[in-house]
Amino acid sequence: MGNFVCHLEAAIDGTVLPADCIQTMHRERPLWVRYDLAKVGEAVHPTDFAGRPKVLWRYQELLPVPDQDAVVSLGEGMTPLLAARKLGEALGLAEFWIKDESTLPTGSFKSRGMAMAVSMAKHFGLTRLAAPTAGNAGGALAAYGARAGMEVYIFMPVDTPGTIQRECVEAGAKVYLVDGLITDCGRIVREGRDTMGWFDMATLKEPYRIEGKKTMGLELAEQLGWRLPDVILYPTGGGTGLIGMWKAFNELRELGWLQRGTMPRMISVQSDGCAPIARAFEAGERFAEPWESPNTKAWGIRVPGAVGDFMILDAVRESEGLAVAVPDDEIEPVMNEASEMEGISICPETAACIVAARRLLEDGRLSADERVVLFNTASALKYAEAEPLDLPCLPADAKMGDFPL
Repeated sequence: MGNFVCHLEAAIDGTVLPADCIQTMHRERPLWVRYDLAKVGEAVHPTDFAGRPKVLWRYQELLPVPDQDAVVSLGEGMTPLLAARKLGEALGLAEFWIKDESTLPTGSFKSRGMAMAVSMAKHFGLTRLAAPTAGNAGGALAAYGARAGMEVYIFMPVDTPGTIQRECVEAGAKVYLVDGLITDCGRIVREGRDTMGWFDMATLKEPYRIEGKKTMGLELAEQLGWRLPDVILYPTGGGTGLIGMWKAFNELRELGWLQRGTMPRMISVQSDGCAPIARAFEAGERFAEPWESPNTKAWGIRVPGAVGDFMILDAVRESEGLAVAVPDDEIEPVMNEASEMEGISICPETAACIVAARRLLEDGRLSADERVVLFNTASALKYAEAEPLDLPCLPADAKMGDFPL
């Protein structure tokens, strides 16, 4: 595998950091992976990808993993880009597409980020990983950690769907429920770093999940003949996917691979039960205040405070996009209707984007003639009713040392 990484860069202030050692954050904010794009352009041309296997790793020149031996893979294939004609017609959109991430190995887009992050953890010799999760990230970390032969600890809110609890346990992770929010889970992971010696794999606490999620944008560009859509609707919790795609599009533009100069408008979608990004966007703020008492059935976007809030808002504004919140009580009915209409297993987070599309068309912020793509970030089956497991349950204010690990 070619490695064209030249350095890491602090997203908050541009500080340059070396890429040949373990890095987490700078000033408690995320890092970018930067590439020597001039050398990438000399090494590969867009037409070269057609002859490569249709897997995530086909874009190796724009990925950070330095050699094949470090790759931890479950066979992450290129996900389908499906024309949603009936749904588009019902909404009033002439060209509406769904990129279906539910076909990835762990049933969600989290396979992308965790494949990359766990591969880099293996490269750096890490053996024990931990993460807070509201759902699918935990299942993906458990699976890729198992594939790599690593020890994995998962902390999740007590009301996380039972199916996802079971997914983590069956992959061999040590799973703890927390009678609180994902922020409480994150605090427990942070406090355990020194005593437990685990590496914190929380969203944007290391720089490589962005690079895995970036492949959504690379794939989309290739599938559309290197012409980007007019609009991308994306459900936003921690925001790694939106941030990663915007990074991918900027790298492609700098490489000169895009067939037209326009970039898509990025529309961040949240539920009105947890909408810190939408609120900050409307207020003209670059940083988002934490959302008090978050409550939404779309577990993947129930993130009251995102460490990459400014990166999400920067991408939205640079793209001349929007950050919106939709009524939570409209999500489930639309989820069922869209699945029946298109035969795609639509998850609640994606249903929120469909609600957003309908409302934006009604108020004129989305045009009927625009090419619109949304991402189905997971299979609805991941949210199916399942009996919760009898797992250890920690109070929200649990301290390291108060419980056995």
